[in-house]
Amino acid sequence: MDRKNSGLKIGNPLFHKALQQETQSIPPIWMMRQAGRYHWHYQNLRKKHSFEELCKNPDLAAEVAWGPVSDFDFDLAILFSDILFPLDCLGLGLEYTDKGPRLQRFLNEENIDHLVAIDEAVEGMQFQKLAVQKTREKLPIHKSLIGFVGGIWTLFCYGIEGKHAGNLIHPKQSIHVRKKFFTMMDFFLKENIRYQLEGGAEVVMVLDTAAGALSPQEFASIIIPSLRSLTAAYPGKLGYYCKEGTESQIAMLQEIPGLAGVGFDHRIDLPTQLRKKTRGFIQGNFDQCLLFRDKANFATSLEEYLEPLQTLTPEERQGWICGLGHGILPKTPEENVRYFVETVRKVFA
Repeated sequence: MDRKNSGLKIGNPLFHKALQQETQSIPPIWMMRQAGRYHWHYQNLRKKHSFEELCKNPDLAAEVAWGPVSDFDFDLAILFSDILFPLDCLGLGLEYTDKGPRLQRFLNEENIDHLVAIDEAVEGMQFQKLAVQKTREKLPIHKSLIGFVGGIWTLFCYGIEGKHAGNLIHPKQSIHVRKKFFTMMDFFLKENIRYQLEGGAEVVMVLDTAAGALSPQEFASIIIPSLRSLTAAYPGKLGYYCKEGTESQIAMLQEIPGLAGVGFDHRIDLPTQLRKKTRGFIQGNFDQCLLFRDKANFATSLEEYLEPLQTLTPEERQGWICGLGHGILPKTPEENVRYFVETVRKVFA
């Protein structure tokens, strides 16, 4: 069946209501990295295929993304891929090892002007468009599909030193290289986002995990202009996530016209943010580490998390997309993931 021409509404009703900030009792549920290493479905596929093959083969990427939606009944699926592939397309030589991703070379003053031409580089991301298309075809019609790209600052940090954590001294002092990289990547990310939207993604998340390491002043001068440029190109289609983001950063983000919404980690008080009735959706933010607790203690932790949210009216909870503060960690007990989904729906029914 040609879904686009069938007249049927594609996507999850709860997610669509959250995007429009319409009142509803039960929030849509989506977890970052929900198709990752904790899940038996992924593990079985990984025994036969490399991580890169799972990402770059559209049929396999669709299979991985579908797995947890089928198993846990999440309301959303997300493109299965990785934020670092743009660096590979630019010629930095990315490989995935048992110890994580590794670049063969790093951005610096000498090579910033000698990377792969940006038009050619972005063509290397076409596999994500195909993966989104295949995922949409595989998903039930009542499930939503979102995409993602790496935040420009996080990509820069990886490009400079092969990581996005720690004190980030080198990225913060490489101002000249950063400006050139940002100019290139503005075009790259816009094209990459276009691919995913054309493939069938309803929203594309900008995952900027390293942005929380910036001061409010640097966040305003480095992150906000770039995000404004992306959002102006795709109003209402981009969400933004910042690990360890502060309330001042969230306030800045919610002033960006056309930004679809903001996600943040467990350090931010969710009920307070919801009461502010800010623009766009709010995604988050149960502490993913608590999923490792034994059944009784996990149930107590989840109850304590949900209790203040239950005191809010459905109107106050408008725009909430329920999930974790960050991605599901490897070896997370699957029974706790299932209990999380079932409990949230039961509590707010």
